[in-house]
Amino acid sequence: MSEPVTAALSHRQIMVVFSGLMSGSLIAALDQNIVATALPRMVSDLGGLSHISWVVTAYLLTTTISTPLYGKLGDLFGRKRLFQIAIVIFVFGSVLSGAAQTMGQLIAFRGVQGLGAGGIIVGAQAIIGDILAPAERGRYQGYTGSVWAGASIIGPFIGGFFTQHLSWRWAFYINVPIGAVALCVTAVVLRLPERREAPKIDWWGAALLSAGVASLVLLTTWGASNHAWSSPRIVGLAVATAAFLTAFGYVERRALDPVLPGRLFRVSVFRISVLMSVIVGFAVIGTTTFIPLYLQVVDGASPVEAGVKMTPIMVSLVLASIVSGRTISRRGRYRLFPIAGTILMAIGLLLLSFMTAHTGYLVQAMSMAVLGLGMGMVIQVLILTAQNSVSPRDLGVATSTVTFARSIGASTGVAFFGAIFSERLASNLRAAGGDQLSGLASGLTPAALTRLDPAARAAIVDSFASALHLVYLCAVPVALIGIVASLYIKEQPLRVRVVAAVVVE
Repeated sequence: MSEPVTAALSHRQIMVVFSGLMSGSLIAALDQNIVATALPRMVSDLGGLSHISWVVTAYLLTTTISTPLYGKLGDLFGRKRLFQIAIVIFVFGSVLSGAAQTMGQLIAFRGVQGLGAGGIIVGAQAIIGDILAPAERGRYQGYTGSVWAGASIIGPFIGGFFTQHLSWRWAFYINVPIGAVALCVTAVVLRLPERREAPKIDWWGAALLSAGVASLVLLTTWGASNHAWSSPRIVGLAVATAAFLTAFGYVERRALDPVLPGRLFRVSVFRISVLMSVIVGFAVIGTTTFIPLYLQVVDGASPVEAGVKMTPIMVSLVLASIVSGRTISRRGRYRLFPIAGTILMAIGLLLLSFMTAHTGYLVQAMSMAVLGLGMGMVIQVLILTAQNSVSPRDLGVATSTVTFARSIGASTGVAFFGAIFSERLASNLRAAGGDQLSGLASGLTPAALTRLDPAARAAIVDSFASALHLVYLCAVPVALIGIVASLYIKEQPLRVRVVAAVVVE
């Protein structure tokens, strides 16, 4: 790759490039929110209720596996072409998913979508690292957060509209025009250098990492929902995960150009950024997945209404991301924000743990807003600190490693807190109504709840809120570990030169 050179892009040129990058990010961000709303209708049309979880799992699995691979390949071959290939794969998978005639086909095509999504997520962040010096990057990080937060808000609306007035298939077809815009913009306006010599690819490392991550994702996903933790399948996956990752570590120490270079972890700032990404994914993303359930089961909101009620966490996340980013660009210092952000996250989780079946929405909104402020101060800043701490040749790997760490943290967090929630809910229901109510723990849905008599419904709602109390309370100590870790982040001068020569037409 070329040596760092001074950037010569105006704000207008940068925004033109961002329009393409954010269009690509939008299709990945919208996908899960739209699909979640449309899932019941998909099952109605295609059948296969017993396999419905795989519609989400297949996408999560291939996205997580492909994330570190795209980061390394981008460093080797150049990021623009890989970003465009990822968009094409995602759009192709979307078309196939929309045309699926069986649940098996839909699951397979969702896996294709995930292969594209991994490249889109990492590619957008790494290209931003290419066109903007770290000292300037903070000014624009709010745009990335806005896309993901906005998709979380409007996704349920769009999914509900398509499902009710058109077809659930449009939840996938909508990705085609948005993806086309992203392809056109990046093809016309963005020129990034490409590496011409043939690099040595660490195929064994890539294969072992993919196998290990696949086993880990399936372990945490199935262990949290489909199978007992002591079942032979889960134990076998745990053994496979340990074996594959151990072999991966052995191969990487001997590879000429490893997929995940060990030298990066000798940099303290990078090492802490990765650790904190795992913690944020585990404690925060792993628990925020329960907020829509609380709003639907306890407050009786529809999926769309739950999305609207989560606006405080999304808006505060975007605002905190914008303010922190601009402050970092103006002052050149970033260490304060991970510290303040993890403190706010711990406070937000503690406030959420106090919510009961009778908590008013104003208190709910304030609790979510505090958590969102903390997330906005941490998530994007960790990517910035990781990118700034490594050499330009490792920018893609650094970006994908932080993203990958957050995904793994979220996956294991959902499994861990899901197990706590299920056990406490079942225990509460047994205490409240014996076997009659405890039998509802595994199949409890908001729709089924409305059909129960008032006494049973009240007992279930109270049991549900009590179980969530324990989930958020258990997340607080993890967030406290994040606070301690943030204190070890060293303040490094932000580079004022960009990674690669960029031409914007």
